[in-house]
Amino acid sequence: MNNFWETKTLSKMSREEWESVCDGCGKCCLHKLEDEDTNEINITSVACKLLDLKTCRCKNYTERTKIVPDCLDLNDVNFNQYQWLPKTCAYRLLNDGKKLPPWHPLISGSKKSVETVLNYAISETKIKNMNDLEDYVLELQS
Repeated sequence: MNNFWETKTLSKMSREEWESVCDGCGKCCLHKLEDEDTNEINITSVACKLLDLKTCRCKNYTERTKIVPDCLDLNDVNFNQYQWLPKTCAYRLLNDGKKLPPWHPLISGSKKSVETVLNYAISETKIKNMNDLEDYVLELQS
């Protein structure tokens, strides 16, 4: 028996299926900087103010795009624009025709197998000057 993520495109998934594809890592909730010369995306350790740094979940998921104007609902974004997402993001992987990694909860059966941002993320509410985001760039793969 095939799993839904192996047989359906992202656009054909039900809302429940779509939501279950998210591994809950929180990387998409980290502020990113784009190098103007290279278009390279650099991930920072600074998290959106709505990311709960105890649970790695959005504090107001249903209203997030209203509260945080820069927050994107991936359902409203052209799939070809997913390149800003982390390389480990299931939405990006599936859109690119790749398989989910063994640690993904849909494969492993456990959310505990996911490496989240909780060990290094800090809330943007703790940053004195958001213009200093360069000081928080991580040495992670995007």
